[in-house]
Amino acid sequence: MTYDYIICGAGSAGCVLANKLSAEPGVRVLVLEAGPMDRNLMIHIPAGVYAVYTNPKLNWNYETEDEPELNNRNVFTPRGKVVGGSSSINSMVYMRGHPLDYDRWADEFGLEQWSYDQCLPYFKAGETSDRGADEWRGADGPLGVTKGALDNPLFDAFLDAGEEAGQGRSEDLNGYQPEGVSRLDSTKKNGRRCSAAVAHLRPALKRANLTLETDAMVRRILVEGNRASGIEYQQHGEVFTVRAEREVILAGGAINSPQLMMVSGIGPADHVKSVGIVPKLDLPGVGRNLQDHPTVIIQVACTKPVSIDWVAKPHHKLMAGAEWLLARTGIATSNIWEAGGLVRGNRDVSYPNLQYHFGPVGFSHENEKIKLHQAFALHIDQLRPTSRGQINLKSPDPFDKPALHFNYLQTEHDRRELIEGVRCARDLLHQSAFDAFRGAEILPGDDLTSDADILAFLRNATSTDYHPCATCRMGTDEMAVVDGELRVHGIEGLRVVDASVMPQVISANLNAPTQMIAARAADFILGKQQLAPLKTKFHFSE
Repeated sequence: MTYDYIICGAGSAGCVLANKLSAEPGVRVLVLEAGPMDRNLMIHIPAGVYAVYTNPKLNWNYETEDEPELNNRNVFTPRGKVVGGSSSINSMVYMRGHPLDYDRWADEFGLEQWSYDQCLPYFKAGETSDRGADEWRGADGPLGVTKGALDNPLFDAFLDAGEEAGQGRSEDLNGYQPEGVSRLDSTKKNGRRCSAAVAHLRPALKRANLTLETDAMVRRILVEGNRASGIEYQQHGEVFTVRAEREVILAGGAINSPQLMMVSGIGPADHVKSVGIVPKLDLPGVGRNLQDHPTVIIQVACTKPVSIDWVAKPHHKLMAGAEWLLARTGIATSNIWEAGGLVRGNRDVSYPNLQYHFGPVGFSHENEKIKLHQAFALHIDQLRPTSRGQINLKSPDPFDKPALHFNYLQTEHDRRELIEGVRCARDLLHQSAFDAFRGAEILPGDDLTSDADILAFLRNATSTDYHPCATCRMGTDEMAVVDGELRVHGIEGLRVVDASVMPQVISANLNAPTQMIAARAADFILGKQQLAPLKTKFHFSE
């Protein structure tokens, strides 16, 4: 079989690409997804996230290798293995990142076409925000974006405490003021999760020129001379070969895309040879430069019965499920983390270096199940860590999971900054707005106050906020894997379009930026004029 474009991965980027490329008449598009169709009902119930993000039928269920600075712990690293990818199993938070993130891409990596004014029109065109259209937000796009609306006094306390602590308050972190605490947006529409599959792929599947194959594991990229000519994939025990007339597009994400390149002989030659693969192209940056947002959680007991731990009781679960099925309303429409913030942990940073996600409930893990408590919880993410990791092959077999080395807290900068993050979050939680609700600190504990105590806690508790990226980064230097239009250096007919191409991690959740990148990539691929830049004011630019 022959297609014009073969997209490897029906995740956040792959779904956008499939929609936009197949909108062109006469273009034949094949999408290959290693996981199943997104039919599991819990995917579509927003509160069902806690049932799907560890489901082995929908998840690659990666784990890191021993992390040296985290007491050699292995960190669970979920990635979506289902149509929609991680947009089908994530917490749905919609954050674009700070405008200065993209301007840094342009200035520091020679990627002038990726400045924020050139990305903003794609963000706007991609969404339908229930906040309405303005200079920053869109109201006619395929992706449903909804402002958090769950009524709970702990959310109000969090927002008031942010102001009291001098950390600022924003009406819209994706708008004029991308700094402060705020009610967060999420990818929901009419009470349902709006994944990339729901927004982009499912409507496009009506087209005769688009083919989706599920349970189809891509084994390798076929290379003839210096051109990617097709791929080999396995489905239900059979091996198939398909050819690409125009391009092979990798959209497997920051772990799977570099793994597929390396098992195909495209990557660091010495490493590829070390596992018995004949190098096709020595590209030293493949699998290197791995970045993520390390996160830690503070939990505080709630002295009043206003936290939502009641939802875990069987009869409440049943009632919440019934309300969602009948009316798409109620607590099952919430992802729980409906408030958060982008804040500065110290005066030395030019824009926010910490992110909050706040939930009106506490939790613990018992026998691989989540148990809820009368408490409230605050995630603290480090947004621009200086530690860098890498992805290595363990064998030439594409079915063997690669070795993930994130190297969390590898640098003194990262250790110091996350300690500051804990102090910053504690300051917020000790403001008067929380006086009516604040009990004892459950984690890390009121008695842990010194830097040494907090660092010891971080080594035991730091985890991932599920934002791996930058392993096939854009750029022009020798460690860059793709150019500004996401074409792989040194080989024709091959692009990478997913979070792996980010040269530097964005200062927020990655799902919205990944879909924006894919929308821009589709125009690059089709040779279309990019949308006109939008120069818009922000609070820091006036």
